[in-house]
Amino acid sequence: MRALCRPVIFSLAIALLAPRAAAQAPEEFFKGKNINIYIGFSPGGSYDFFGRLVARHIGRHIPGAPSSTPNSMPGAGSFTAANWLYSAAPKDGTAIGIVSQTMAIEEVLQNQAVKFKAAQFNWIGRATNIVEIGYVNDKSKAVTVGDAKVHEIPVAGTGPGSPSEGYPRLLNALAGTKFKIIGGFRGSTDGMLAVERGEVDGALTSWQTMKVTRKAEYDQGRLRVLVQYALQREPDLPVPAVVELASNEADRALLAFYASGGEVGRSLLAPPGVPADRVAALRRAFDAMMKDRDFIADVEKAKAEFNPMTGENLQKLIADTSNVQPAIVERMRQLLDIK
Repeated sequence: MRALCRPVIFSLAIALLAPRAAAQAPEEFFKGKNINIYIGFSPGGSYDFFGRLVARHIGRHIPGAPSSTPNSMPGAGSFTAANWLYSAAPKDGTAIGIVSQTMAIEEVLQNQAVKFKAAQFNWIGRATNIVEIGYVNDKSKAVTVGDAKVHEIPVAGTGPGSPSEGYPRLLNALAGTKFKIIGGFRGSTDGMLAVERGEVDGALTSWQTMKVTRKAEYDQGRLRVLVQYALQREPDLPVPAVVELASNEADRALLAFYASGGEVGRSLLAPPGVPADRVAALRRAFDAMMKDRDFIADVEKAKAEFNPMTGENLQKLIADTSNVQPAIVERMRQLLDIK
């Protein structure tokens, strides 16, 4: 009889302890823990920069002052990390990530690599929006984006869900360009190195990255920006915004929808299912970090872009993207040849 009772008693004990763990206040839960920050792209780019910067600073703003560790998890345009965070990562607040700014767009487009619902993630906050650019080296036959309508221009692609492949495909379909996507690169840094080695003519990066890491080459004309993937031109970048390449309003709406990913920019998210009080604690910690003098000093030292958004506003932005008009979605799927 005693032997039969032992498993029952053990099961009851576990059942009683589970609610206790879930009911812990954020400070009590996070104390002594480590927050793992998963970065969906390879080291060297702006996703990696902000992922590691957050890992360096956020812990002291979270109740209980946990440690935090950056973890690279590149692959499939960051969807390897996004899918893992959605389905397999701990849903207790100890795992957060930074992944492609176009993830909600790619979900709407039914990209087969997507195994998540973007709006079901708990969005923690945005460090900055991003103006991405398409550029080429001085060996390329393209001096302007118009030249890419005449000559085939090989460009680096970092995965079917990434802007590095989405934008060239859309411009080929809507603006008559002849970009040839060379896939297999693990991140924007690898794509930029491929341009330097002459493996491809062009790649995608952010305008800020160009100004900070390739300013001399840009100023000397060794690198040429063809187009900025934004809704309107940056004042210091005298090349067309992608929406300017549309020939009608319907095409402009498609390009504007895709360019809206730049508003998501470099944002942090947590898996679905994290207790609401821990999500709130992470969001408030993120907001506090955005005002932290040491954090801002690191941003300024790196000359990085910086335009924060709260997790609540970011959550709404993602929800709005997920509710785009079906007609736009269907046409874009056709143009991108999404099966």
